[in-house]
Parts: sequence; structure tokens; C-alpha cells
Amino acid sequence: MQKVTRLGLALAGLAAAVPANAQSDLEKGLAAALRGCEEWVLNPASWAEGLEPFLSAVGLGDQMGLVERVDEAALPPRELRAGNHYWRINSTVNAGYILVVSDQIPMCHITGGGGSDLQPVVETLLDSADFQSRWEEIEENSRGEMASTLYRSREDPAFSMVVSRANGPGQRLDRVQVLASAMFSMGG
Repeated sequence: MQKVTRLGLALAGLAAAVPANAQSDLEKGLAAALRGCEEWVLNPASWAEGLEPFLSAVGLGDQMGLVERVDEAALPPRELRAGNHYWRINSTVNAGYILVVSDQIPMCHITGGGGSDLQPVVETLLDSADFQSRWEEIEENSRGEMASTLYRSREDPAFSMVVSRANGPGQRLDRVQVLASAMFSMGG
């Protein structure tokens, strides 16, 4: 009986660890997408003469790959569709992120979705000390099932980002769950 109980506890512990691991893989993927966004826009030297420095800065290895195209839902607004490169970030078997960058416009665009609920992941990341040390919250708005927050880069105030995500857990599982668009303002 005692062996059965230990085995049951071990299996229960393993089952509990799987969602936590998936959660951390989703957090890692989103954090890497944001790091990639910042690196691409604020440090063009990391990709201008080859992608290795950029990929090294992002730190995902083969979890991130360049793809030829992405679905319409993952594309940035039309005015930002020049010189785009599409990076797929596979965080779990059924969820991940797309990072769209441009070699002509100082911008990046991140979308996330899939079968996992990304809302808690996004909130955890936005509340993290690491994110808050790099981004200052300027304004938050809520409309319908979405919340959007405007951030300004602490490294360069000309770089700003809007992060939109579901208002609460369990929403939008059949659509894009998180969208972040960042742009460097060239004008004063």
C-alpha cells in the first residue's frame, strides 16, 4: 500500500509539473520574442551583417526559426509591411509566438496564440521585475474582452510598444491572444 501511495504521489507531482513547465516555456517564448523585438530595433548591428549575434541575444536556439510567411492574423498593420522577416517561436506543442521585424522600418510586431491560455503568461511577464526594468507603463485601456497597455522603453524613450491581451484567463483561445506592436519614433 505504501509503494502505491508513493507512486501515486510521484505521478501526481509529475502531472502537476507538466503544466508548470508548459507555462514556463510559454513565458520563456514571450520573453524571448520581446527580447528579439528590442534587439532588432535598438541594436541593428546584431543582424545587419549576419543573424548570429541577433539569434544569440534572443537565446532560444532551435526553438526560434525564420519562416517565409505567416498567416494574415500575425502580420503587422499594412503600413508596417515593408522589408519584413518572420520568426516563429515554438514554445509548446500547441502554442507559440510570431515575431515580425523589418529591415526598413524600426518596428516589431508580436502575436501569440494556440491551444494554451496565454493571458496569465502575459500578465506574469508584464508584472516581472525584468520587464519593468526595461519598459515604463504609460497608459492602460480596456475595451470589450481586450486590455491594451502603452509602454515606453527605458533604454530609449523614442521606442514605444502597445501590448494587447485578453482581459481575463480563458478568453480568446480561438484567436490571437496577445499582440504587441513596437515602433521607434524617428521624429522629435
